[in-house]
Amino acid sequence: MRVEIWTDIACPWCYVARARFDEGLAAFAHRDQVEVVHRSFELNPEAENGTVPIIDAVAAQYGRTREQQVAREEQAAAMARSAGLDFRIGGRVFGNTFDIHRLIHFAGTRGRQNELMDLAFRANFAEERSVYDRRTQLGLAVEAGLDEAEAHAVLDDPNAFAAEVRADERMAAELGASGVPFFVLDRRYGVSGVQPAEMFTRALEQAWADRPAA
Repeated sequence: MRVEIWTDIACPWCYVARARFDEGLAAFAHRDQVEVVHRSFELNPEAENGTVPIIDAVAAQYGRTREQQVAREEQAAAMARSAGLDFRIGGRVFGNTFDIHRLIHFAGTRGRQNELMDLAFRANFAEERSVYDRRTQLGLAVEAGLDEAEAHAVLDDPNAFAAEVRADERMAAELGASGVPFFVLDRRYGVSGVQPAEMFTRALEQAWADRPAA
């Protein structure tokens, strides 16, 4: 069975939902027969990298006050901590995730996609390091077990794995996903948003039971 997961490294709800999915998958009896494929989704594809605090940028984007956005950050932080994740508030900046998505696709060709995604989410939310910075991206790639020269070549070539990122985004649109996190089980069932681990387990069980007969 295949599970496809659309996320964005800049999305706090994806950070939490991914951990809860992993917990739900661990409780699934057939977990060893589940292939997990990570798909790209950009929440802000037109964003430019800079130094604008994420709280101010997102508040302006959605017409919220700064206080309202801080409250949402605190809500996300509480959910993350309940899932055993660290989450800091106030130090992240707004940026474009296209390059880190390209790098994640490259990591998939080397069997290190999960490792890089874990490190990128942690760097962004637990450490408040800029995942938009080239040096940070290369450091994460090396820490994930990728060859530094190869990772550098991918980042230096704007076309490297760009088509794969765009294909994921088109696929998300075709499936009706307007936001993330978004989970698709065997192209038959969809689960969106931050759900309890138990719900992910039930969804996996349902999808497994409804598989076409061999």
